[in-house]
Amino acid sequence: MERLTLKQYRNMVTEIIEYNKLNGEMPIYIMVEDYKILKNVYIDMIDRVNKFILEMGRNPRTVDIQPVATFCTV
Repeated sequence: MERLTLKQYRNMVTEIIEYNKLNGEMPIYIMVEDYKILKNVYIDMIDRVNKFILEMGRNPRTVDIQPVATFCTV
């Protein structure tokens, strides 16, 4: 899975909010249709969607699942 539809994204955010209300913290990962999305990735997705809405004035049709850039040393 490379991206979520707007409906899948909204359901994911709703699940995260409900988990946070019940447990006082955000989940380590969230499952979307048998696909595991880690916390750092879904936080990045939420940030990108919020930025898109502010800049474009509308919701995106889809949301790409992109891992946060990581740095490694050789």
